[in-house]
Amino acid sequence: MSSAVGYELTHLDRLESEAVHIFREVAATIEKPGLLFSGGKDSVVMLHLAVKAFWPAPVPFPVMHVDTGQNFDEVIEFRDRTVERYGLRLVVAKVQDDIDAGRVVEEGGPLGPRNKLQTVTLLRGINENRFGAVFGGARRDEEKARAKERVFSFRDEFGQWDPRNQRPELWNLYNGRHRKGENIRVFPLSNWTELDIWSYIEAEGIDLPDLYYAHTREVVERDGMLLAVNRFISPEGTEQPFTATVRFRTIGDATCTGCVESEAASAQDVVAEVAAARLTERGATRADDRISEAGMEDRKKEGYF
Repeated sequence: MSSAVGYELTHLDRLESEAVHIFREVAATIEKPGLLFSGGKDSVVMLHLAVKAFWPAPVPFPVMHVDTGQNFDEVIEFRDRTVERYGLRLVVAKVQDDIDAGRVVEEGGPLGPRNKLQTVTLLRGINENRFGAVFGGARRDEEKARAKERVFSFRDEFGQWDPRNQRPELWNLYNGRHRKGENIRVFPLSNWTELDIWSYIEAEGIDLPDLYYAHTREVVERDGMLLAVNRFISPEGTEQPFTATVRFRTIGDATCTGCVESEAASAQDVVAEVAAARLTERGATRADDRISEAGMEDRKKEGYF
């Protein structure tokens, strides 16, 4: 008598399977999707999953980067290298173009923060490329407004999100119907945590910008965060720069992204570090999330991811 051999998916296998299903569902049901890719860890994992979803065929949609002009140089270099590696079409929507055209006004001059200005550029990029759906790397564990988000997030003709007008997603059934001018934001990593992301990076051997691992650099302490001294950040007033061994948990604009002191030099080291952390990555190191209790939700209602 033969015995059945049991097979059980691991936690990461289930998350990967769900994300692959989401990619294929969008490709099959929504015209002209695009994938937001900045070179940050979540977008790198998302792209890795997209490659798996359609292998051995190429990824059937372009990637778009909303470029504030205040990115870390290392991340832009990694973005370009990754796009070339996979043979992808890269669309760059630049905030500077909207500043030059008078559609947005920068605050604080050329070195002032531009994070809030991204929304106009994002919406312009979506409209110009006529994307019916745009994949984003947001996760529900990052921030409470994102915790409200569905996997398929409907946006009206102005790109706005209404948290009270969410579509049900029972049994992993997704509704991507929309009229011309409307679009769907899709979040394949919704159910992942920061620890899941890093565990998957370790398991899959995924390449990331070196900023995510321990390195020595000059920093200043400001508003309870360590900011890297660079062409955007200089010591102010009585601030004294010092050298520290740090890494970045999340990477946004160089003007508002803090780093943390760390000796984690590999994905395995980061997994152990994240497992012991008690603050979310955005809450600990992103100044743009500290504008108010409802800051992220207000920006999402305006069209931000």
